Amino acid sequence: MTKSKSFQAGRHFLQIPGPSNVPESVLLAMAQATIDHRGPEFPALTFRILEKLAAVFNTTSSIFIYPASGTGGWESALLNTLSPGDKVLAFETGHFSTLWKILAEKLGLELLWVPGDWRHGIDAAVVAERLAADKDATIKAVLAVHTETSTGTTSNIKAIRDAINAAGHPALFLVDAVSSLACSEFRHDDWGVDVSISASQKGLMLPPGLCFNAVSAKALAHAKSSTFQHSYWDWDTMLEHNKRGYFPYTPGTNLLVGLDQALSLLHAEGMDQVIARHARLAQATRLAVAAWGLENICLNPDEYSNSTTAVLVPAGQDADNLRQIILERFNMSLGTGLGKLQGKIFRIGHIGDLNDLMLAGTLSGVEMGLSLANIPHRKGGVDAALSYLASS
Repeated sequence: MTKSKSFQAGRHFLQIPGPSNVPESVLLAMAQATIDHRGPEFPALTFRILEKLAAVFNTTSSIFIYPASGTGGWESALLNTLSPGDKVLAFETGHFSTLWKILAEKLGLELLWVPGDWRHGIDAAVVAERLAADKDATIKAVLAVHTETSTGTTSNIKAIRDAINAAGHPALFLVDAVSSLACSEFRHDDWGVDVSISASQKGLMLPPGLCFNAVSAKALAHAKSSTFQHSYWDWDTMLEHNKRGYFPYTPGTNLLVGLDQALSLLHAEGMDQVIARHARLAQATRLAVAAWGLENICLNPDEYSNSTTAVLVPAGQDADNLRQIILERFNMSLGTGLGKLQGKIFRIGHIGDLNDLMLAGTLSGVEMGLSLANIPHRKGGVDAALSYLASS
């Protein structure tokens, strides 16, 4: 009989930086029959979710949920708080900060763009310098990507807020927390964030399909004077319906049921422990990369990501060929290089529903793949990671 390649035994290792693996109990919750989103039992679900989400964002502010990706969260934040022609200060930390910039420009905002090398996070000193020079307060918002998924680099959000405060500038502070929420420490209220943007498919352990805006009172006040024309993203309408436990549109009901379960899992583990687990698995991954003699794209150890490690392959090597070999031989998906890093890096996602043995399998697949792809490296990456995991 001819050997078929259409089936591979065992589970598929989805080790991209999102979508992340979805726990079985969450999948089962979403498999329930769809409920009436206008029925009397629906508000209890809405109120449970909003209460649990608040503890993840560390906020007492309003949180809005839309059926959309993180890109929708970007657009909602900009359309509600700003007006066409407003100046926005933004920083190039990688592919996703660049996409947010492009979206803002398409909306008619004026971008004051600070170029970067895709290997460092946002320099808070540059934030302070640019805002201090803006004597007439023409800059209406500062945009920051917390964890840049394309590079595994995490910017210091508290330091950026401190820089805004030091400059005495009234600009709104908008933060992309898509790849950091429920993976790294995030404090919407304490860090003075005006709009925190996130999505369902990363640390929240759901399939793609939901985005979130956590919104400060200051941001809500700015929404009153926005002259952007929009309907779907309107916060006032959302706020009015959410107070009664409903939504102004047909929500992603089964995703919301899954979100309720996923949040219960996070809180059962404990949010501090969730963050610590991500940090520990990330460190084990970085030790493996160092033992292989390969280079982390992120150059500042203080900016290493809890959710993603981006690994540079030696010059002349093809990271996508490595990824293809690993997929075909070991049924494991690694993240590709995005934008100008295409073919130069591969990304290991250590995010969401992940434990020591799952990471051990992931790193084993990478080490075997490096050999099969003839990429120059040293042996011992898996051993270095396992030694750390066993002792930590």
